Amino acid sequence: MDKVQLGASDLLVTPICLGTMTFGEQVDEARAHSILDRSLERGVNFLDTAEMYSVPARAETFGATETIIGNWFAKNPQARQKMLVATKVAGPARGMNWIRKGSPDLTPEDIVQACNDSLKRLQTDVIDLYQIHWPARHVPAFGIMYFDPAKDKPVSSIHQQLEALASLVKAGKVRAIGLSNETPYGVHEFVRLAGEHGLPKIATVQNPYCLVSRTVDNGLDETLYRLGVSLLAYSPLGFGLLTGKYDAGGTTGPGAPADARIAKFESVRGQRWGRPEALAAARRYNQLARDHGLTPAQLALAFCYTRAQVASTIIGVTSLAHLDENIAAYGTRLTPELLAAIDTIRWEIRDPAL
Repeated sequence: MDKVQLGASDLLVTPICLGTMTFGEQVDEARAHSILDRSLERGVNFLDTAEMYSVPARAETFGATETIIGNWFAKNPQARQKMLVATKVAGPARGMNWIRKGSPDLTPEDIVQACNDSLKRLQTDVIDLYQIHWPARHVPAFGIMYFDPAKDKPVSSIHQQLEALASLVKAGKVRAIGLSNETPYGVHEFVRLAGEHGLPKIATVQNPYCLVSRTVDNGLDETLYRLGVSLLAYSPLGFGLLTGKYDAGGTTGPGAPADARIAKFESVRGQRWGRPEALAAARRYNQLARDHGLTPAQLALAFCYTRAQVASTIIGVTSLAHLDENIAAYGTRLTPELLAAIDTIRWEIRDPAL
């Protein structure tokens, strides 16, 4: 795989990134290390994690994923030299009272402390890409459709947060910075303020992007292109909806895989991926894949892998077989006719898992 540059940073990463939020919940440490080993063997040089992982988030597993990765780095010093690591500081607690005692804000002090804690868990001296997991201000995200000014409360400003990130870069603890679950306004403000005050420019935005959730294509795509910021696409398989495994039994009924995340965790089903409309849409894309001689996962992954908007696609796996299948889909090309059929479906159903 050829490597791609993330924004204006010096980070060169593979177009496939290993997502790790299953490590510590569905995937124990031994299997996680095997997946990390195989990823490196297959040429993937980029992994993504977060302080709040594993998922579903709970107090008992806060930081567990970073700890598992840190133990792998400790056992494999050469692997750390080859693998670029991205992690994230959680935004306001959103009901998770074990994160900064449930604070409704993300202060500069919080960002610095969270970075230092992540460095310890990851057992490394530097984080290659440090991201804000979600904005401190109110935004339409995680299934919320509209911006509501009534919910916009005083929080630390973008400028203050950017200065905190800049301090980490200056201290040599972070190489590049990014955002996640962000809006066009947020991206513009981070870039504008960085230029105005001589602070580091964000390199990336990590947002959901898949066949059933393409809100990136509703304006954020132009923002990223014109400002030179790279997209990291997460949930390319729509939390499993686009693998076809729920086509027969749905996410909770007879036939639903008992070990699948969306079937196992009600908190996840309650968000965008659990909507009946999202499952109905996925079934249409999955059948489209079969009609063209592809598996549903091949279609969904190839869609992300081949989009000019996407710098690197984050794949989350629970087994070596899943990892190999996802990597094998790289190189799959979609015909103009198939891409037109995808857009025809989207025109009818829009983005049910926004």
